Amino acid sequence: MKVTVLGSGTSHGVPMIACECAVCRSDNPKNIHQRSCLLVTADDGSNIIIDTPPEFRLMAVKHRIKRVDSVLYTHSHADHIFGLDDLRLFNWIQKQPIPLYGEQNTLNDIKRSFQYCFMETQKGGGKPQLNLHSIEPAVPLIMHGETITPLRVMHGSLPILAYKLGERAAYVTDVSYIPPETWSELVGLDTLLLDATRRQPHETHFHLAKSLEVVAALKPKRAYFVHLAHDYDYDTVNTELPDGVELAYDGLTFEA
Repeated sequence: MKVTVLGSGTSHGVPMIACECAVCRSDNPKNIHQRSCLLVTADDGSNIIIDTPPEFRLMAVKHRIKRVDSVLYTHSHADHIFGLDDLRLFNWIQKQPIPLYGEQNTLNDIKRSFQYCFMETQKGGGKPQLNLHSIEPAVPLIMHGETITPLRVMHGSLPILAYKLGERAAYVTDVSYIPPETWSELVGLDTLLLDATRRQPHETHFHLAKSLEVVAALKPKRAYFVHLAHDYDYDTVNTELPDGVELAYDGLTFEA
C-alpha cells in the first residue's frame, strides 16, 4: 500500500492565524502543515482516508483524489472531523454511500455534529451519504485487500485510536500515552508516524523530547513526526534530529 500524508499539522494548522513568527511567514512549502489527515492507497487502487479535517476539500483537489472508498477516524475532535461534508461529492461520483469506521463514541459525535446527514431533509444541495461501522481496538479490519488494525492510545484522558497499516507501518497521532498492549504492536516497524506536537511539554500530546524517547525505545527503521505546530522550521530541525527521524510534511509519501 502507498501512504500519503495529506495533513501533518496541529489543530491550529501552520501558518497559524495572526502569527508573525518566522515559520508561519516562511516560503518553504514544507513549513505549511494543514490539519491531520492520511491517505492510504491499497494495492487495488482503493483510497482509504484517515480523518477528515477542515481542509479536506483543499487536500482532495491538490492531490487529485478521484475517489474515497472508506474513511477511518481516530477520534472526533474538530480538527479531525470537520471536513466530513466534502465527502458528498465522492458520493455523487461513485453513486454509493461511503463507509465510515470509528469507535462508537466517535460515531455518536459525528451523528450529533452532522445531524443533517442522518435525517430526512429537503431536497437540493446534496449531503453526504454515509454508512457507519463501529470498530474496536486490536480487532483487525480487512479493507480493500489490506489489513489495518485499530490500536488503543490515550490523548490526555481521552481514549482514541492509532492505526497499524499492514504489519510494518503505523500512524499514531494525538497521543500522550501508549498502553503496553499497543506498545508491543509498534516495536521494530519499518515506518512510524508519531505525534510530536511542539517542543515544550503538552498535557495531551507527545512533545519533541518525549517523541524522541519513544522512537529510541520502539526502534523503527524510520520515524516521521506529525501533528506539528509552528515550533518547527523544517530545514533547521531536521539537521538536529537523529538518523532515521524526520519531520513529516504535507505530501510526504512512502510504501507500507
